[in-house]
Amino acid sequence: MPIYYDQLNREINLPEVPKRIISIVPSQTELLFYLGLDEEIIGITKFCIHPAEKFKSTTKIGGTKQLDIGKIKSLQPDLIIANKEENERSQLEELMQYFPVWISDIYDLPGALEMVERVGVMVNRTTEANDLSNEIIQKFIDLKPAASSLRVAYFIWRKPYMVTGQNTFIDSMLQQCGLTNAFDVERYPEVDEQSLIESKPDVILLSSEPYPFKEKHINELQRIVPSATIKLVDGEMFSWYGSRLLEAPAYFTRLISELN
Repeated sequence: MPIYYDQLNREINLPEVPKRIISIVPSQTELLFYLGLDEEIIGITKFCIHPAEKFKSTTKIGGTKQLDIGKIKSLQPDLIIANKEENERSQLEELMQYFPVWISDIYDLPGALEMVERVGVMVNRTTEANDLSNEIIQKFIDLKPAASSLRVAYFIWRKPYMVTGQNTFIDSMLQQCGLTNAFDVERYPEVDEQSLIESKPDVILLSSEPYPFKEKHINELQRIVPSATIKLVDGEMFSWYGSRLLEAPAYFTRLISELN
């Protein structure tokens, strides 16, 4: 019986190549479809919106943090692909009692590429996954970072304000762009107006997800930090760590040119 290891170094026993896969992470769902697993994917979350045509036709099994365990059991998957941060531990532990659950744990580009390659081996798409990984690497090699190290506050939530801290995948993407995180705390801290002022950001980036920041929120934050450049950004480019990484460097290049 082949033994695979997930990114938490857990053993995953698969007696054969999985034919009934449920993905509960949007960026990894997009990856699986990119690898050509249209027939094998039997369940996705309501947030797995890419590719759009597959989203419409594939069975939904709840949200990333509110899975419909009963529906998942009824689908009888032979593999569930999850993520440590995006899914709830208690729900994953429940699912582990019934099905193989492969969990990613990603904080930077090398971790994302490792995920792509490991998943490729597990689902019998090694060549396709390695080709994808190599193409992503080359695109990031070609990415030219910002000329000056601007301090950036990357917002992910409102009421309360929450920003991206260090030791996160989004922070690693900011680093790829040559940008410096204005907050030296880890994970996703809540911030108030005073702490935002004290962080002295040159740039504030308002993400499209998980909170859908809009133009109207720019004035709200400009009032607090009038000297900062404030831009709306595509959160998928900064936080989706599957095949979407093919598109990220070109997007970052455009953003850097606007900031320079």
